[in-house]
Amino acid sequence: MAQSIPRYLNQQVALLSLKLAAFAALLFLALTAQAKGEQPAAPKYVGSQTCGSCHADAVTDWKGSHHALAWTKPSDDTVVGAFDGRTFLHQGNTTRFLNENGQYVIDTEDARGGRQRFEVVGVAGIEPLQQYIIETAPGRMLSFDVVWDVEGIRWIHLYPDQDLSPDDGLHWSGPYKNWNARCAECHATGFEKNFNPKTDLYQSRQVETGVGCEACHGPGQAHVSWAETDQQLDLTEWPGVNNVGLVINLHPSDTAETELRGFLAGTQQRISRLSDTEVEIQQCAGCHSRREPFEDGNPLPGTPFHDAYRLSNLRDGLYHSDGQIEDEVYVYGSFLQSKMYANGVTCTNCHNPHTAELKLEGNALCGQCHSPAGNPDFPTLSLKDYDDPTHTFHVQGSTGGECRNCHMIERTYMGVDGRRDHSFRIPRPDLSLQTQSPNACNDCHTDRTPRWAADTIAEWYPNSPKRGAHFSQVFSAGRTDLRGQSEALIGLAEYDQLPAIVRATALDMLLPLANPAMAMRLEPLLSSPEPLIRVAAISIQRGAPETERSARIVGLLDDPAKAVRIAAARGFLGMQIAYMPDRMNQNLNTAMGEWQKSLSAKADFPEAQLVLAGIGLTTRRMDVALSAFGEAVEMDPQLTQAWIMMVRIHSALGDRQSAIETVNAALDKNPEDVQLNLLRADIGG
Repeated sequence: MAQSIPRYLNQQVALLSLKLAAFAALLFLALTAQAKGEQPAAPKYVGSQTCGSCHADAVTDWKGSHHALAWTKPSDDTVVGAFDGRTFLHQGNTTRFLNENGQYVIDTEDARGGRQRFEVVGVAGIEPLQQYIIETAPGRMLSFDVVWDVEGIRWIHLYPDQDLSPDDGLHWSGPYKNWNARCAECHATGFEKNFNPKTDLYQSRQVETGVGCEACHGPGQAHVSWAETDQQLDLTEWPGVNNVGLVINLHPSDTAETELRGFLAGTQQRISRLSDTEVEIQQCAGCHSRREPFEDGNPLPGTPFHDAYRLSNLRDGLYHSDGQIEDEVYVYGSFLQSKMYANGVTCTNCHNPHTAELKLEGNALCGQCHSPAGNPDFPTLSLKDYDDPTHTFHVQGSTGGECRNCHMIERTYMGVDGRRDHSFRIPRPDLSLQTQSPNACNDCHTDRTPRWAADTIAEWYPNSPKRGAHFSQVFSAGRTDLRGQSEALIGLAEYDQLPAIVRATALDMLLPLANPAMAMRLEPLLSSPEPLIRVAAISIQRGAPETERSARIVGLLDDPAKAVRIAAARGFLGMQIAYMPDRMNQNLNTAMGEWQKSLSAKADFPEAQLVLAGIGLTTRRMDVALSAFGEAVEMDPQLTQAWIMMVRIHSALGDRQSAIETVNAALDKNPEDVQLNLLRADIGG
């Protein structure tokens, strides 16, 4: 086996990519190009209290909302959990919750080094559960896994079946429960993470704790100036704002007299125009989505989603094969699949953005549009009474007669938190028979089979056109037989009547099979109007010869969406390019710089360290790869593949002693891992 290590390493190098010299040279280039003074400063934040001086009704609605209480400081007014000395036992570890003269304390045996006491420094949420934030080192905040169940009036563990030691990356003290890195951005206004990888310390800050007015409407300094003077704004003083002094148009009355420009991600020549509904949806999606962030904290409100994040597609483990929610994915990915989204429905058609509650209760909410009266904003709707047994086949007012229970299945996360799927799908138990995806019928009728449900619906709707072919049939089969479904997946990617997220998912699934013929056939998708599709289509071009790949994707280095520009930069990884025109070379450098900056912002993510390790492997800078893999396993010791790569690198370099020490350290953290044990036997450690 030792003889195969160099060949194995070369295979890994071929899969990963980037010339480290070029990347390192760009380490400071992007920062230098965006130095202070080159871009106009955004208006300053003024705080929700200032907003309330004019917008009293909105602020009254907002106070007490889930947004306002997303993150608060601990006090008698905000803490609802029983910090009265009671104890909670989980997997042999006892935790006590105390109130010591107004200071809330968590005393737990489930901590690194044994029993420790932590002061509660923050409170997250208000219902159906409340979490407590503790500080394990100056500035480093963690979200504790024992939470207060508001409805059950009890302490519960978020993951009751997990028995994790403090050395496990998934433990509450590990990198994935880090409040600074993983949570705070969506629980605060104007948040900056400010992690220093050299000192491993955080100096995080926010302009307002909790999701305040300016988290959605943007910093209000220019708006206040406009309101106080009641005169047209001087855009030389406030470049980039609209006619009422805001950096985002969330309402048609705020129509900008000039394009948003200047300080939006420093890309004024590339900013896309978005419809009013799309601006609103993308602003909400920044937090209500499963995604990879590009920035160090909150992007400036109004920044297009694809300039700040890369959305997770419908991959296995996050979504069922038919696109239904499986893991905690936070709405946006499912909403993009819906006909409602395709027809211009936006978040505030159903939700009051200030109270964060539904506008109407029960079927009345859906009846705003789905009724005999219809809604003039959506003229294509069929005018009929849907809230009737002739449609629901359930008694009116019953659980089965509720629109949401058939068209918005509910899944429970964090123990007690029910979340609704926003793809608004028609129940398809017939697909459950083929794909094993769940269906709304059997969510209620747990004592019956999908066959029974499918037959019943066929009886109710014998000639329905809604039971035709579905992308889930291809996705489900492709998850077990990718090669056998390649042609069908290509067909899905090419079919422009499907939602963009479905087509992008098909492209993602095809990536392991990418070859010159596939790259050529799917080249037109590089020009798709959808950023999701352009990002995924770039990856497929890895199957093309270098000269063709570079020619096809070079134009995307200056794409309007940062997610696409970064994907294009990655597409150039490892290419041997003798010459590029100055403009193209400048675009490549800029896109590489954006990618570098996004990785720097995630230096506290094990995932980002794995990418950096891949960069080292690609360029055969094994010192860089070893360092990054080492950082990754320091954060998450259960990343066994990172340990294995470190051992293989040491072996390939002829450093048997370091290989033995590394595999022993890996087994100390993962003693039962089969691959690590086989590797130690192979190298004789």
